[in-house]
Amino acid sequence: MVVVHVTHEAVAQIGGIGAVIAGLVTSDAYAGRVSRTILLGPLFPDDSPAGGRLGSGGKVIYSSPDSLAPPQWAEKFAPIEQQHEARIVYGTRPVTDACTRRTVETEVVLVDVSRADHDRLDRFKAGLYEKFAVPSDRFQDVWDFEQYVRLAEPGLRAVRAIAGDDREQMIVIAHEYMGVPTALAAVMSGENDTRTVFYAHEVASVRPVVETGPGHDTMFYNVLAQAQRDGVTIEEMFPSVADNYKHPLVKAARHCDHVFAVGEQVRRELAFVDSRFRPDDIDLVFNGIPAERVTPAQRSESRSHMRHYAANLFGWRPTWVMSHVARPVLSKGIWRDLRVLHALEGMLAARGESAAYFMLGTLGGQRRRRDVRRMERVYGWPVHHFHGYPDLVPGEDLLAEMFEHFNSEHRAVRVVLVNQWGWDRRQCGRRMPREMNFADIRRGVDVEFGLSVYEPFGISQLEPLGYGAVCVVSGVCGCVGFARRAAGDEGMAPNVLVGDFVTLDEPMEIGRLKELTIADRTRLEDAQAQRLAGLVAEALVDADDALSARLERGQQLARQMSWDHVVGEYFLPALDRAAHHQLASRKAGIDPGPHDALPMTRQR
Repeated sequence: MVVVHVTHEAVAQIGGIGAVIAGLVTSDAYAGRVSRTILLGPLFPDDSPAGGRLGSGGKVIYSSPDSLAPPQWAEKFAPIEQQHEARIVYGTRPVTDACTRRTVETEVVLVDVSRADHDRLDRFKAGLYEKFAVPSDRFQDVWDFEQYVRLAEPGLRAVRAIAGDDREQMIVIAHEYMGVPTALAAVMSGENDTRTVFYAHEVASVRPVVETGPGHDTMFYNVLAQAQRDGVTIEEMFPSVADNYKHPLVKAARHCDHVFAVGEQVRRELAFVDSRFRPDDIDLVFNGIPAERVTPAQRSESRSHMRHYAANLFGWRPTWVMSHVARPVLSKGIWRDLRVLHALEGMLAARGESAAYFMLGTLGGQRRRRDVRRMERVYGWPVHHFHGYPDLVPGEDLLAEMFEHFNSEHRAVRVVLVNQWGWDRRQCGRRMPREMNFADIRRGVDVEFGLSVYEPFGISQLEPLGYGAVCVVSGVCGCVGFARRAAGDEGMAPNVLVGDFVTLDEPMEIGRLKELTIADRTRLEDAQAQRLAGLVAEALVDADDALSARLERGQQLARQMSWDHVVGEYFLPALDRAAHHQLASRKAGIDPGPHDALPMTRQR
């Protein structure tokens, strides 16, 4: 079986999808079932030239942008490039799982879509509209939409050229909306040996609705429950989704032969987007988490490094270390962490204990080491911050102000924003212990937060689980359902504590829900913060037997949630169902349902 992963992370791991692909392809079970893996994506303008186009360790075999065209590959790729006015890069690159350090070689195809044969492209766009109701003319000035439409036909032809005429069955996996045009191109081609899968890592139609409303998840998931009982779709409930260029691609993904959803909430959200997403065509394929074996001594060493760093920053060594590793964006609900910490302070102080909380995440990329050392020396970064690069960029500034205000009013609990990528002395300054490395902020924390307002799965929230941490997560996180399955009758507590920001004291009509204010949501958040703080305080017992028990239970859960387990129990069975399943609509002809006629405009 040949598996093609269509993704914007074909070369560089930018976010969660890259981590998922790395977890999948480095699994032993995956290697035993999949004969070839091809990563397909666009060639971005800032990609490195020549030998560096496929990243560190990558090997470029063919690259027309660099005039590298061995005859045997030019014979395959040149006709595609000429007919689509595209340029192709082909080669291999190593993919490494960040936690297990397993590495495998994968094939990579990149397509330069900066130019296109517009007559051919317009015919494809017309097909997308006529068969799948995707109105490309509305969004072709949005490059994030346009580039993936342009990728579809030449990209699909390129991977078929690589596979050869006598190829095995091919599965085209569209990772999120970016891969949908390529999958739809495969559907339109009608090739019987090709199947398509939409891998829903989130529901792009839903995310902005949750994030932009003041009621966030409290509003949305209550509206969702009532709307689905009444048979109302997201377009009827939130008409603004029609202006989201990702929305028609998500809707059209129902025409793929199969759908993988990373959590139960994603499956529900897809049905809210379009009721024609049939449950029988959607498999739950959870994400995996690290399941590394670690001894109490190794965990204690990492914890000591974290406490040492906190002492260097604050002048005192905390009893407990807490963290939240994530991009500092609204969906992560970081203000909820501070509410829990505020409620926790008095409980810890009464016991003569203290805590340091590290928020590790950046919107400004990795700062230069000399800039970090200067900020550390001049004004005490990362405890204190200044607006403007190389320190705070937009999006980080409000968070830094929140942290500064929190520290001015609390003593037993202190918080730090480390807006840098990396976790060692070279990247984070001289006050970090020499022995510190990234593993320490996973192995050495007592509590990890993840109280997101929108989190289709949430790998990072549970990464410290196998190292004995208490993971405090929001009930809307997709990982909660997986953790419950893994825990079984024994339950998740105290290793996983769940915040419920959806259940209301009394039912509300949809109109009232849509008008929820920040004050309404805050009352619920304050109540949950008090409850969670009590559970965290109860779980944090500074005794060897309690720490050992939490570590042992965490490792049991992590083994049931590892990538090897996910691939064997969820991904491969779902892939086999996709391989042997073809939507009835593909057999009988595609009917996208009623839609208004829209003119196809040509982009020049």
